[in-house]
Amino acid sequence: MAQSPDGTGTAPVRITNSSTSVTSGIGVTQKLVGAAIAFGNVLRGTFGPNGLDKMLYKTNGEAAVTNDGAKIVAELLVRHPAAKAFVSLAASQENACGDGVTGCIILASELMSEAGRLLERGLHPLILVRGYEMAMAETLEAINSRSMPIGDNLQKVSRTALVGRSTEGALDHLSSLISQAVELIPDSDFERVRMVKAGEGTPATSKLIPGLILDKRMALERMPKTLSKPQVAVLSCPIELEKSTVSAEIEISTPEQYEAFIDAEQKQIESIIEKVKSSGAKVVFSAEAIDQRALHSFADAGIFALGGLERPMAEDVAKACGAQLCDHLDDISESLGDLESIVHQRLEGAEGVKERLILEVGPNAGIVTILVGGSDGVAAEEIIRGLYDSLRSTCLAKEDDMIILGGGSLHMAASLRVREAAENCAGRERLSMEAFSRALEAIPAALATNTGEDRIDSLLELRSMHRAGKTNSGITQIGKPGVIEGVWLPTYTLEHAISAACESACSLLRVDQVISARGD
Repeated sequence: MAQSPDGTGTAPVRITNSSTSVTSGIGVTQKLVGAAIAFGNVLRGTFGPNGLDKMLYKTNGEAAVTNDGAKIVAELLVRHPAAKAFVSLAASQENACGDGVTGCIILASELMSEAGRLLERGLHPLILVRGYEMAMAETLEAINSRSMPIGDNLQKVSRTALVGRSTEGALDHLSSLISQAVELIPDSDFERVRMVKAGEGTPATSKLIPGLILDKRMALERMPKTLSKPQVAVLSCPIELEKSTVSAEIEISTPEQYEAFIDAEQKQIESIIEKVKSSGAKVVFSAEAIDQRALHSFADAGIFALGGLERPMAEDVAKACGAQLCDHLDDISESLGDLESIVHQRLEGAEGVKERLILEVGPNAGIVTILVGGSDGVAAEEIIRGLYDSLRSTCLAKEDDMIILGGGSLHMAASLRVREAAENCAGRERLSMEAFSRALEAIPAALATNTGEDRIDSLLELRSMHRAGKTNSGITQIGKPGVIEGVWLPTYTLEHAISAACESACSLLRVDQVISARGD
């Protein structure tokens, strides 16, 4: 009979399969901390304006080159449960702010690394968590005290988010486009900005269209190619005769009856066409089909018409020009919108002729479009990713009207504040507060390291500058500690990144057993 560990002679009871492994004690810490450090190391080299790119090669043969943390994390095939927690953390940061994913992951990784050292020395996990929460409260106070209204720094916010995103040659131009777009759209709603590849030129030739660009072919070649200040009707109903849903037969016994049937059908379609013409609309878009006879009649009357649009595209056109989506022709006159101009373009591309409609609405556009210059491919996709992150950051900054200095300036200031607060803590929580302080310094350290500078020297010099009263100091773009100017981030982005990293680390530190059904 199997002898039990306590010597009672009773065999141990298993409640899991024989292939299941259960890890307890210091082994749990090693598993979680090891995964956290490995995950942080994947992204550390991409951080900051001088971060390098990762090439992602998928099993289907597709490749992508990027230094965008959210993109890299999304493409990883993660198996480890702690690493999956970091994937969720990255998704949370991306969904909430659109930027700051890399810094968030690096901080969470560093918090886990510091916690691992303290747990090995016998500090209880709950004391560690409590100390982290006390340090987090001090960090939030530092964020609040250093934040300021956005003022005229909107373009600086968009520029900061674009640095290091393959747009170095056109930073000022692209950041200007982003800030203009945010000023134009109502309620700082980033979903009202579209981005379209131009397929030619360079990023410096990108331009802002206060309206929409539709990659659609014209239904009829003789449609008017250019119209100025037309009214627009956007329909969700067809401009054609309705077909019977029930099978029916009509008996015609004489030629006169057939002619009468054809005339009745023609009068019916002409009545429908006349309703559209009399509305005053010179541009007609429909999410349903448009009869060929109607298209010819509209072309003769100088009306541009295009049917068969996808429903979301039709809704975008209506939103852009201030029209209402009309589901019955009797209401067409009350649902019109306005355009400054509509222009049709034909472009020669690698895949043949490409047609494009440019709908310019003007300063009251409900949707704006950035036509991104450059060739198609991996580089263009990376530029658009950077522009999108910059757009999210700029909208967030304008909406909250609070920004904060970047470049690791806040992290060093908060680190010193937490360290001072730890001096007044008599309990063991002091150890974890000091660990939190060291973890915060990982951000300026990564910025310096990614430019080839020495980590320790940079941290010591930056720490000295802050203690001397130069609290606007951080790691400059050349990697040296110095005064930070023009590098502004939305306050909420940093606040969410640090608090989310702390919460994720604390949730992992509360784990006392890892049970794996795979046995690894």
